[in-house]
Amino acid sequence: MVRAKYQSVLDLGQTLNIENGDVKEENGVLKVTGTAKTQYDKDLLWDSIKVAGGENPADIMADIKVADTSVYARHTVKSGETLGKIAKQYYGNASKYQTIFAANSDILKNPDVIHPDQELIIPNL
Repeated sequence: MVRAKYQSVLDLGQTLNIENGDVKEENGVLKVTGTAKTQYDKDLLWDSIKVAGGENPADIMADIKVADTSVYARHTVKSGETLGKIAKQYYGNASKYQTIFAANSDILKNPDVIHPDQELIIPNL
């Protein structure tokens, strides 16, 4: 029953390729463990848990570690994206584009010029 409630979380974990993932149900509590690639992926999982179970769910225990804590995320630029749109996606604030630009100054020379397939570092704030 509880597994079905959190199926969307488990599906997201597969989509994000959570490493060493394990799911057990004990006494009506779903216990989920694994390692996310980045903090952003971990945050996505927690957001999904809150959607399914509320702000402080008692029927799930998740122990999600992060493999790469040096960055918040890594992002591959898609056609039509801007640093502002990318900053809005990861930080919820388009004006944080300057943070992303600064972290990628080795490959970006102008914050208004990015190209599809460039891999950008999204730094921790």
